[in-house]
Amino acid sequence: MRSILLVLSFGAVVVLSGCDADRARVEMNAGQRFVPEMLVVEAGEEVAFNNTSDEAHSVTAYEDGIPEETEYFASGGFTTEAEARANVARSLLTPGEGFSVTFTEEGTYRYFCIPHEDQRMVGRIVVEG
Repeated sequence: MRSILLVLSFGAVVVLSGCDADRARVEMNAGQRFVPEMLVVEAGEEVAFNNTSDEAHSVTAYEDGIPEETEYFASGGFTTEAEARANVARSLLTPGEGFSVTFTEEGTYRYFCIPHEDQRMVGRIVVEG
């Protein structure tokens, strides 16, 4: 499977790829939920988001829901929430696709699925030192 590595300067490294078993995992399921909805990881740990449903989903950080000194993350490679919301089709992960983020800074990271935000498809990663 092909991987694309994006290195961001303040707190996150993003990898677009399939999901490996040795990473912390969050599934996007058919119930329009991130499972688990909240995940606690250590700083430096990679979290793989895998779309296990039969419909497309996004992983989109809330700009005001991430630590101030960290880089924004979203499937589609966007650098702002507004850009991600304006380009929904590019942010979508189709069934079987994955998206990964390595969280290097402590704090809480809140994110959502753009097409299913109104159905409360939201999640949270808590990064501890």
